[in-house]
Amino acid sequence: MRSSIAALGAAVLAAGLLASLPATASATPRNPEQIALSAATAALTSHRADIAGSSGDAYQVFRTIVDPSGSSHVRYTRTYQGLKVYGGDVVIHNAANGSFAGAGNGLAAPLALSTHARVPAATAASTARGAFSGQVTKVGAPALIVDASSGTGKLAWETVVEGWAPDGATPSRLHVISDAQAGGVLGSFDEIETALGTGKTLYSGNVSIDTTPTYTMIDPSHGNNNTCDLNNGTSTCTNFTDADNVWGNNATSDRASAAADAHYGAALTFDYYKNVHGRNGIFGDGRGVPSRVHYSTNYVNAFWDGAQMTYGDGNNKPLTSIDVAGHEMSHGVTENVVPGGLTYSGESGGLNEANSDIFGTMVEFYANNASDPGDYNIGEKIDINGNGTPLRYMYNPTLDGSSHGCWSSSTGGVDVHYSSGVANHFYFNLAEGTGATAYGTSPVCGSAPAVVGIGRSKAEKIWFRALDIYFTSSTSYVNTTTPSNTARAYSLSAASDLYGNCSVEYKAVQAAWTAVNVAGSDAPCFTQDFSMTATPNAGSVNPGSSATTTIATTTTNGAAQTVNFSASGAPAGVSVSFAPSSVTSGASSTATITTTGAVVPGSYAITITGTGTVAVHAVTYTLTVNGPPGCSGTNSTDVAIPDNTTVSSTIVISGCAGNASATSTVEVHIIHTYIGDLVVSLIAPDGSAYVLQNRTGGSTHDINQTYSVNLSSEVANGAWKLQVQDAATADVGTIDTWTLNLGGGGPAGCTGTNGTDVAIPDNTTVSSSIVIAGCTGNASATSTVEVHIIHTYIGDLVVSLIAPDGSAYVLHNRAGGSTDNINQTYTVNLSTEARNGTWKLQVQDAAALDTGNIDSWTLTL
Repeated sequence: MRSSIAALGAAVLAAGLLASLPATASATPRNPEQIALSAATAALTSHRADIAGSSGDAYQVFRTIVDPSGSSHVRYTRTYQGLKVYGGDVVIHNAANGSFAGAGNGLAAPLALSTHARVPAATAASTARGAFSGQVTKVGAPALIVDASSGTGKLAWETVVEGWAPDGATPSRLHVISDAQAGGVLGSFDEIETALGTGKTLYSGNVSIDTTPTYTMIDPSHGNNNTCDLNNGTSTCTNFTDADNVWGNNATSDRASAAADAHYGAALTFDYYKNVHGRNGIFGDGRGVPSRVHYSTNYVNAFWDGAQMTYGDGNNKPLTSIDVAGHEMSHGVTENVVPGGLTYSGESGGLNEANSDIFGTMVEFYANNASDPGDYNIGEKIDINGNGTPLRYMYNPTLDGSSHGCWSSSTGGVDVHYSSGVANHFYFNLAEGTGATAYGTSPVCGSAPAVVGIGRSKAEKIWFRALDIYFTSSTSYVNTTTPSNTARAYSLSAASDLYGNCSVEYKAVQAAWTAVNVAGSDAPCFTQDFSMTATPNAGSVNPGSSATTTIATTTTNGAAQTVNFSASGAPAGVSVSFAPSSVTSGASSTATITTTGAVVPGSYAITITGTGTVAVHAVTYTLTVNGPPGCSGTNSTDVAIPDNTTVSSTIVISGCAGNASATSTVEVHIIHTYIGDLVVSLIAPDGSAYVLQNRTGGSTHDINQTYSVNLSSEVANGAWKLQVQDAATADVGTIDTWTLNLGGGGPAGCTGTNGTDVAIPDNTTVSSSIVIAGCTGNASATSTVEVHIIHTYIGDLVVSLIAPDGSAYVLHNRAGGSTDNINQTYTVNLSTEARNGTWKLQVQDAAALDTGNIDSWTLTL
């Protein structure tokens, strides 16, 4: 989706049967995302009324979020009898113990409508062309959808009309929604949402910017953000390069000055979301964004098109200031956390624009730049009006002459850049308060009482959580059909999550909405409540040992109450005990997490629940069970990869001294029918992302590749994740297995992989070799052999590891009957064997009729 700074004019649920829901691996360990998906899947059927579900509905996972407390939130898109439901997205909320905690949904009632169109597609295309203002270059084929943006479903045609806006320079991809039964336009929205070298910028002074060693404006520290020059055209963009790594001259006479602003703003926005909200860049996966400057001629706008930023030169003032960069890239965040983004029309479109104004402003404050200090004026540096005034004023939106500062029944009918004023005004009141402030005087609407602000730090966290966890694509200011689907209700839920129900912050959110004439039917406050924390909230243990954490409670409202403790989510071989088992709120208990020697290494989210007399709260303790000592590991537990979902698989490295190697390797085996859909990344224990594959390979099936990665800046020990994002629809797959070898930290050369296929004919013995060299001493008593054999009857097979001295260790002896394939990791005591030499995986086919091949195997000594 695209956005600009200035205004220009599944899973199938059917008849009680769930099919095609994301598969959840049954093997231990299950990661928190899989547990959350399982709970949400159950809620789709058991709480159908809460999502206004019908027998014709189908649901597809969009995002899964697990809070530190263990609570989870799974977003779904919806179809009805195979048709996309516009405004039908759903959020399932579950408590830390897996119980249903509510749902976000825009429908007033289950869908029940005919899917047979009376209006022909050709008529819909003609109607859409007529709704476009500007020069049309292409009218797409109309597609039948269900338009439920109003809360009630209508059969509609969605037609995408491409072309140029009336200014002749702004690209447009207008989605026209027309009635498929009665004809006429129901609505529309545009995808184009308009809106360490030294950088000598136009607006931010002289700043440090990251570039490549060859002095190209590519930022390796921020996901390879890159900045290029459109040379006042609209298509070809050339990367900026420089001889001395000093960019621009603080004036428009050097084209690199505006580029330095854009490059700096992109890095600031990346850092803001990562450091303040824990989001890894705009897309959430560590990727950077391209920034294109000098678009067209005297183009007085900037826009986000779903993948990149584009800035015009304005009235000789390029639109590259900090708040504009933060504004536009925040449109990218919105569309990546809410399915389809907040629909860019009506009140939801106003919230979309306000969200970008809010976070663009917060990026400006985060920058703490003396040349462009934080304020609540939007675009004050770029002089887009030509008279020195900003575009918008958050403290009093009506000062621009068009924006709404108070909600009214007409707010949904004005341009989204003007209906944004209601939320902008709310946010200012929440952060800074009403009346005279350091940033301007904020009036209240009507007779509303004054508001005392809670500060930017708390306000920004409440607003981001409301967007991230609760908003749906059709969320509005006021909704008489589905009153729960409003910004007021969702921001109150966010405040309650972060600061407690009926806390000072919660009541400030209520007051700030009331001050802009947005009322609501808020849930009553608890008269008695408590909060709970775990310190520490994570720990690492070797199998057979234990860890402790202090569970502290605090009375937050009313009288103290008795709190009883329990734990869930612990894997086999792990138990949790409490001393004492209950306390009066205000006191603490010690939780002891004990493991046996049989627990499977991995990272586990254990939910600790405090059940009080009135309220129930939970926290999450993340337990990491270390694997065998060494600098490599393998995880062969299958993890399903549904459409448009990000999943991960974990390997825990322990006993590997120092940092990882500059030549670390990641061996990846993913089964998928269209690998061009996939972004595959290695996530280090500190959260740093190393992109291994970024949507390359097109329709090729499966990834079977070993990547070499420089991980020398990363500490070797900790939980490493292989993260796989499916970024498109129609194809799904599975993480089959992956092996991480961090080299250098421990004994060198003590692991190896052979991925060459070896055929296994009937009644024949074959072998595959791995040579180990440069590894001192004997092998470990907990050496592992990861085996992947494709065979149609594994009961025919005898599989053995043959040591360099000829000793045989039988791994599999004609077990498994007619089961297909072996994908298993065996632990073997090889402490009597010297590590170095030629090791063989020997496979004997001891019966007729079935054949196969050794696919790959990995030996870790």
